[in-house]
Amino acid sequence: MNFTGITIAIMTFLAIGIWHPIVIKTEYYWGTRPWIVYLIIGICCCGGALFVGNIYLSSFLGVFGASALWGIGELFTQKKRVEKGWFPKNPKRKYD
Repeated sequence: MNFTGITIAIMTFLAIGIWHPIVIKTEYYWGTRPWIVYLIIGICCCGGALFVGNIYLSSFLGVFGASALWGIGELFTQKKRVEKGWFPKNPKRKYD
């Protein structure tokens, strides 16, 4: 039996699961300003995936990097959700 596909699917599920709360907390505390950090993480992870020989680590880096890049769009979408009142505003942060 070959468990590579199932293992990569689980790693993908975990990477997406990790980024979901990170995006929400980032918008809550810092707004959309850290989008550049997401970009740097995404590019570094995707680039690193090209040079890693281990299939599992390469797959995880690629998925984690792609999730970080996807998180940029989600960060701005989260801002709109907060503006609509679907998520709470941070009372200690100044809004645009």
